[in-house]
Order: sequence, then structure tokens, then C-alpha cells
Amino acid sequence: ALAGSAVAFAPAQTGRASTAVALDITGKLGAQIPLGAFDPLGLMSDATEEEFDRLRWVELKHGRVSMLAVTGYLVTYAGVRFPGAEDIPSGFAALDAIPGMVWAQMIATWTMMEAANQDQYAAPWGTNQNAMGESPAEFKGDFRNGALDFGWDKLSDDAKMRKRAIELNNGRAAQMGILGLMVHEKLGNVSLLIPGGN
Repeated sequence: ALAGSAVAFAPAQTGRASTAVALDITGKLGAQIPLGAFDPLGLMSDATEEEFDRLRWVELKHGRVSMLAVTGYLVTYAGVRFPGAEDIPSGFAALDAIPGMVWAQMIATWTMMEAANQDQYAAPWGTNQNAMGESPAEFKGDFRNGALDFGWDKLSDDAKMRKRAIELNNGRAAQMGILGLMVHEKLGNVSLLIPGGN
């Protein structure tokens, strides 16, 4: 009983001091003018290098998908259709007009693209269960897999970083672009942004 009451007067235990060094993202790819190292949610306050690379890859992937989405939106809004799909409207109206079999084909295509568009040396979805050896990928999102080059290997390191920064910025712009197109379509004034259309 005496020991139990003595605990009440013991000094309060403070939290352990963290020995982890905060990741400095100010010099990383993506910390660019005008915002610099923009992290309003504080996701990088205690992140590791691996977590930063994962989040950068997620941003790059969403940017690539958004660039395709903006292009697809603009092309279909202009009235371009695949043969047999001339009666499918553009934008959100297409979701209800697409037949079920086309949905199945799209989902199968997305699945195959997801499986193929990754670092094949790391094995599907990073399970690392193949014997292809060390990956030649220079960064997460480098899917050349030893097959495609288009002159990348001849570029200097600075030129490669500039190209990666351009892709990252274009992806960021496309994410805002497709968001803006979707919002204005729901508001009913997308024709103010894009003259003409179907």
C-alpha cells in the first residue's frame, strides 16, 4: 500500500526523445519554384527516405494517369470516338452509357497495364521473387526494364533531373486540370472552358 501511494508522487515520465534525423526535402526532386518544399499536411515531418520515395512515386503515378485523363477528356469532348462508340457521350455521361462488356474489357486492360508498367526486375508488385538480377531502374517509376531508352542513358545527371522535374510538374498541372474539368462539367459550364465540343 505504501509503494502504491508513493507512485502518485513519482515524477511524470516524459516521452522518449527521438533520435531520428528529420528528412530534409528542400533539395529533393519536386521542391521547386514557386512553392519550394510544399508539405502542408506535415507528411514528411518524420518520414524516412523510403517513405519519401514511395510518396514521390505515388505522385508521379497519379500525374501520369492525370495526363492521360486530361488528354482523353479533351479528345472525347472534341467528338473523336473509336469505331462503334460514336453514340457514347463525353465526360461523366459516358459512365452510364458504356456497356457492361466494355467495362470488363477496361478493367482487364487496367489490370494488365498495372502488371506490365512496373519494374519487372523487382518482380510483380515488388514481391522480389524472380531471377532477373539487379534492377537497372534509376528511380521508382523508371519502367524502361532494359528495353526502352529513347536517349535517356546519354543524358547528363542534371539533364535527367530536369526531365524528371518537368514530368513531375506536368503531372501536377494535369491533376489540377482534370479536377477542374470534372468540377466545371458538374457545374454545367465546361463549354466556357473548352469551346465547341460534341
